[in-house]
Amino acid sequence: MIREIVRIDEDLCNGCGLCVPNCHEGALQIIDGKARLVSDLLCDGLGACIGHCPEGAITIEKREAVAYNETEVMKDMVIKGKNTVVAHLKHLHDHNEIAFLNEGFNYLRNNKSNVSFNIDDVIDEVLNTKPQANEGCATGGCPGSKPVAFEAAGFSLAGNTQAQPSQLRQWPVQLHLINPMASYFQKRDLLVAADCVAFSMGNFHTEWLKGKSLVIACPKLDSGAESYINKLAMLIDQAKVNTITVMMMEVPCCGGLLRLVQEAKQMTYRNVPVKALVVSIKGEILSEEWV
Repeated sequence: MIREIVRIDEDLCNGCGLCVPNCHEGALQIIDGKARLVSDLLCDGLGACIGHCPEGAITIEKREAVAYNETEVMKDMVIKGKNTVVAHLKHLHDHNEIAFLNEGFNYLRNNKSNVSFNIDDVIDEVLNTKPQANEGCATGGCPGSKPVAFEAAGFSLAGNTQAQPSQLRQWPVQLHLINPMASYFQKRDLLVAADCVAFSMGNFHTEWLKGKSLVIACPKLDSGAESYINKLAMLIDQAKVNTITVMMMEVPCCGGLLRLVQEAKQMTYRNVPVKALVVSIKGEILSEEWV
C-alpha cells in the first residue's frame, strides 16, 4: 500500500517549532534543535504542518507502507538518541497505545547493550512524567485529536436519569483526525457515517452505533478525499476491521461516502463485507443492503 507521510530535511530545518502546533495528531516535536517526526503511527500525511515551515524543510513523500511495526520504529529512534526515544515512547503512552509501548520497552530491554543510554532511566521518565499545567496544542498534543477509548457501557448526562447512555467507543471520530492503527479499531466492526446521519436519527446510538467503532465524514464539504481513501484502506488491511457499515443521507452528494469505501476496498487485499444504508432527512431507513 502506498502511504503519504511527512519527511523532514534536517539540513534545512532551523528548529523554529512553528510546525509543531500545526500537527493535528501531535507527531512532531522539537528535539535537539530539530523538528522530529516522533511517531510514524500518528502521522496522517495531510501536511498541515507544511505551510507553517518558513524554511521549506517539510514535505510529503509517498512510499510503500506496511503494517505498523514498533520494533522497526525503535531501531530508527535509538540512532537519534535518548531524547527522541523518550519523546516517541511518551507519545505512545499519552495516546494509550499500550501494546506498542510495551513492544518499545521490550526492544530496549533486548538491546540494552547496543544503546548509548540507560534504558531504565528512559522507562522511568516515560512512565512517571506528569503533564504540565500549560500542556496542550502548543506542544503538539492537541486534546481535540488525542485518541481516547471509552468504557463499553458509555456514559449518561449528569443529573438526568432519563438520558440514554452514549454508545461512542472512542475519540476522535472525524476521518481526517483518526489514527487507523489505534487499538479501538483493531478487528472491530466499523461504522462510516455521514456527518448529518446522527442528527436525523433518534435511535442512532442504540440501534446503529452500539458495538461499533465510528468514523464520520462529509463527501461534499470535506477536502482530502485521497487521504480518506488511504485511511479507510489502512482500516481494512492493517486494522483488519471485521465489517463496514456505511450510513448516508438521501441527498445525492452523500453517495460519495460509499464510493470512498469502495475505492479503498479496491486498494486492499482483504475482502471486508460492506453494508450500505440510506437515511431520509426525517431519520427513516430508506434502503439497506450488502454491496
